[in-house]
Amino acid sequence: PYNRVMSHLSIVVPVLDEASDIVATLASLRELRARGCEVVVVDGGSRDATRELAAPGADRVIASPRGRAAQMNAGARAAGGDILLFLHADTRLPPGADQSVRLGMARTGARWGRFDVTIAGASPMLRVVARSMNARSRLTGIATGDQAIFARRDAFEAVGGFPEIPLMEDVALSKRLKGVSAPLCLRERVVTSGRRWERHGTLRTILLMWRLR
Repeated sequence: PYNRVMSHLSIVVPVLDEASDIVATLASLRELRARGCEVVVVDGGSRDATRELAAPGADRVIASPRGRAAQMNAGARAAGGDILLFLHADTRLPPGADQSVRLGMARTGARWGRFDVTIAGASPMLRVVARSMNARSRLTGIATGDQAIFARRDAFEAVGGFPEIPLMEDVALSKRLKGVSAPLCLRERVVTSGRRWERHGTLRTILLMWRLR
């Protein structure tokens, strides 16, 4: 079993057919692992070499039923940390992310939180979208998965983890966690891929997300 003192912060990465990106994703976490963070990759049934490629760069690679919420819940159960950070495979944490989370939570007493986000891509609209996401999140206390949500294990377990719904599990979790504490809104920025925005069109994606909310 993993030592919860040594693995104080666990990073849970849900994946599905991420063979093209998973090596780079885990390489970006190498420094955090060297400082004692645990990395748990949760595969939802990849048909490519994701699991094999992930193994050298993670502390654990586990299988789970497909679905981001189910995968993240499985990763939380398998992880040893007292703080859980949920990271999409196409998102990169800022330098010193572990210190920012630990010190920020200790300073504020917040039981959960998220980072500001930058969306990488060619369209200038992506910068506008990112600024809007950060401002709205700070105003409403609702976070998205692109912002690398983190929570103390006891708070995460107290609200029942992620609701296992097909979409917007991040918003639903945020609403639950708001009942525990206000979020810690870190100004350090994660960088997430703009591929889905550019593939479907920025404006169209914004309208779709509004409709889903």
